Amino acid sequence: MTAEMSESQDDRLIDSFGRVHTNLRISVTDRCNLRCFYCMPEQDPEFVPRAELLTFEEIERVVRIATTLGVDRVRITGGEPLVRRQVDRLVAAIVRIPGIRDVGLTTNGIFLKQQAPLLRKAGLTRLNISLDALDAPTFQKITRRDRFQDVVDGIRAAQDAGFDPIRINAVSVRGLTEDQIVPFGRLAREGGVEVRFIEFMPLDADNAWERSRVLFAQEILARLESEFGPLDPIADGDRRAPASRFRFRDGRGRIGIIASVSRPFCADCNRFRLTADGRLRNCLFSLEETDVRELIRGGAADEQIAAAMKRCIAAKKEGHEINSARFIQPERPMHSIGG
Repeated sequence: MTAEMSESQDDRLIDSFGRVHTNLRISVTDRCNLRCFYCMPEQDPEFVPRAELLTFEEIERVVRIATTLGVDRVRITGGEPLVRRQVDRLVAAIVRIPGIRDVGLTTNGIFLKQQAPLLRKAGLTRLNISLDALDAPTFQKITRRDRFQDVVDGIRAAQDAGFDPIRINAVSVRGLTEDQIVPFGRLAREGGVEVRFIEFMPLDADNAWERSRVLFAQEILARLESEFGPLDPIADGDRRAPASRFRFRDGRGRIGIIASVSRPFCADCNRFRLTADGRLRNCLFSLEETDVRELIRGGAADEQIAAAMKRCIAAKKEGHEINSARFIQPERPMHSIGG
C-alpha cells in the first residue's frame, strides 16, 4: 500500500456512524484449559483444526495492514492464548510493527507462572487475568475445573515479572457471584490489582443466558459502597474504553465495570476482532464475518485485504441490540469468537 493511501483520512476504518476503529483484538486459539459455563461447553467442544488457524506470520501480516488503516492497539486473546506455543514470539513481532503503541493480552492465568517473564521480555504492555471467584469451590463451579491455585500463582508471577497494573476480569452472575463482590473489592484495595466486573453476556455455548441472571452494574456498585464507602468516577480515561472506572474515595484502590447489558457503550466502540481461524468480526455480537484467511492463502495483495477490512467495518451496525426483541445470539460461543 502506498504512503499516499495510508495517509488518506478515507483509509481509516470508519463505519457508517462515524466510529473510527483503532483497536484490534486477535484470538490465537479457540482452545482452553478451563470450561467456564458462560464461554464454552463442558464436554466435547468443537475446536478449529490446527491447519485452519492463522499462523503467527499471517497474523503479523494482518496487523501490518491494519496499521496502515490507523490501528495502533492490539489485544491477544483466546480461548486461552497461552495454550498456544510461543505466544511471546507473536507479541515480540507485533510490538516491532511501526505504528503499534500498545499490546495487551487476556489470559486465565494458569500458565503465567511459566510464561509471565517471557511475555514481559517480549514487550507486552498490558495484562488482564480472568478470575470470576476468590474461593476454590465457586471457581470450580464456574470453570468446571480445579485450577484455582494455578491462577493465584499466575497472578503472583505476573506481579513478580513487573506487570503493573494488572487487571482482573470478573464475570458477575446473579445467584452465583454476589458474595464475591466485596472480596474482590478488598483485592482491589489491598492486592495491587484493578478489578473489572463484567456483566454476564449472551455468548454461552449452551444458549442458556437469561437477562434475569445478569448482575447489573448499579447493584455491584451499591454492594461495594455499602462495604467500603463512596466510589468516585474516574474521568481521565479513554471514553472509548469499555470499562467505567472508579476509585475508592480514600484513595486505596480502583475498580472498573463493563456494563455491556445495562449500559451499552456501542456509540463509542473502536474495536473489531480477528478470530483464530481468520475471520474479521466488526462486533462481538456480529452475525456476519469477513474471511481474510481465504484472501491470505489465496494470494491476495495487501490492498485487497485492506479493502476487505474496510468493508467489514463499514457494515457495522449501530449496536448489539441485547436489550431489544431483535437480538439474535451469535452461533459462535465466546471461546470461538475471542474474548
